[in-house]
Amino acid sequence: QVPLVESGGGLVQPGGSLRLYCAASGSIVSSKYINWCRQATGKQRQLRATITSGGSTNYADSVKAQFTISRDNTKNTVYLQMNSLKPEDTAVYYCNAANRYSSGGYYYYLAPWGQGTQVTVSS
Repeated sequence: QVPLVESGGGLVQPGGSLRLYCAASGSIVSSKYINWCRQATGKQRQLRATITSGGSTNYADSVKAQFTISRDNTKNTVYLQMNSLKPEDTAVYYCNAANRYSSGGYYYYLAPWGQGTQVTVSS
């Protein structure tokens, strides 16, 4: 298995928007769960958004009003629309796929972690 490929990051001012892209094979994009996670420098990777194969979505409380996860199966792509960005959103953003998770919310990811895409929110 190869990593999923993230893109779309960049430098934006506070209050700005970015759309991130996660590209993979059709079988991976059709997995039960696709997650967007982020990791700020010196901190742990954090789950931010999930989309299921049935189209259900879930978000970390802190980003529910800002982020929208979606998919386009015809393009084998999952998206993360990020609005009203804040400096604390600065991080490397990663995506990955899973078909199951533990009762404690631990996901069993299908692919290794890739390079991610850098998002920097600064004036």
